[in-house]
Amino acid sequence: MEPKFNNDSSSIRVGLLVLNDNCYHKLQNDDRIEDNNSTPILEVEENGIQHSISGPTSFSRTCFNGLNALSGVGILSVPYALASGGWLSLIFLFIIAISTYYTGLLIQRCMDIDQTITSYPDIGERAFGITGRMLVSTTMNVELYMVVTGFLILEGDNLQNLFGDIQLVQIFGLIIGGKQCFVIIISFVILPTVWLNNMIILSYISASGVVASIVLLGSILWAAVFDGIGFQAYDDTQFISWKGMPTAISLYAFCYCAHPVFPTLYTSMINPKKFSKVMFVCFLLCTICYASMAIVGYLMFGPGVLSQITLNLPTNKISSKVAIYTTLVNPIAKYGLMIKPLENSIENAFPIQYNTRTCSLLIRTTLVISTVIVALAIPLFGYLMSLVGAFLSVTASLLLPCLCFLKISGIYRRVGFEHVVIVGIVILGITIMVIGTYTSVLQIISHL
Repeated sequence: MEPKFNNDSSSIRVGLLVLNDNCYHKLQNDDRIEDNNSTPILEVEENGIQHSISGPTSFSRTCFNGLNALSGVGILSVPYALASGGWLSLIFLFIIAISTYYTGLLIQRCMDIDQTITSYPDIGERAFGITGRMLVSTTMNVELYMVVTGFLILEGDNLQNLFGDIQLVQIFGLIIGGKQCFVIIISFVILPTVWLNNMIILSYISASGVVASIVLLGSILWAAVFDGIGFQAYDDTQFISWKGMPTAISLYAFCYCAHPVFPTLYTSMINPKKFSKVMFVCFLLCTICYASMAIVGYLMFGPGVLSQITLNLPTNKISSKVAIYTTLVNPIAKYGLMIKPLENSIENAFPIQYNTRTCSLLIRTTLVISTVIVALAIPLFGYLMSLVGAFLSVTASLLLPCLCFLKISGIYRRVGFEHVVIVGIVILGITIMVIGTYTSVLQIISHL
């Protein structure tokens, strides 16, 4: 079998270890290959040039890649989510974790039914034709755009917390200071990474998502136990807050928005039959990490916990600085990688005569400027990520996998236990999307 190329520019790529970004190869006779075998080297031809690339990844490396995909900036907001909904909202964290784990398996089953599928948009097209592909691609690209915009807001918030307000400056007649100035400064730092075509270095830096999550959780615990913050806010916590429940659930959903990456993980495996075990390990460990951070942060700061827990930390402590600097570095590396599919989609939409380096740089620079404008206009990290979670993450992680599987498998024609479960997840997803989106939009409007 020849190596299969996926040229769909809307596919989300992550920095997978020993996996080339543009080439996917599924070995024949998977059951005869064990994880401890040496990684095969493939000779492929691309644009008339032969390349030697590493073959598929082992079980352990796929687990690491899956954990990196699931571990994101959502970990900073889970204490705020718990504070918004109260202790009872933790039940919804586990419900969403189980539901998204199951929909991840549905993606695998869609790919098993049709082995020509190599990306998430392929699943949409297989189910609903070109309309399905467009829907999946649009959802993915808009979600990526909003997430990288959230990166800028996060950077501005934490830099202001670390260095305080800076003097007001005037740019084109506009008075800019404080967090807004930090957002603009960080955009200049990020811009060169967006201009890059070779993303290998950034992919390895951004692959530190697991390490960053562990460091963050460890730093927060250290600050509580050894730096005098303690867990004194327990008496101020509440069992349930119905008013804040939509925000809590939406932020929980945002934590599990890695489904567009799962087809890449699946096609990268030496033995794809073990993909369900990879999913179980990744979702179990990430859920433990998210729940631990939520509980620890809520016990430390109670209802006063902010949308990013790092903003509550005293900046004069070493543990706090470790947490804040860890928070600052990862988004800078991930910005260029995450916006890459959107760049490719826009560039490929132009006629071939405009496919020049100058036009490419102009498109990429414009994209960065637009995210800066949105970040300055809506500097509300918690509410913006709640909107992303309610509308986009729920669509990509709950609704689309269920609907595509029902269509591709034909299971919608007969009523059974699994059919009922899938319909139940769809109803749950629609409920979260409608209520969560409405609540988030109202919160954003009221705070502007």
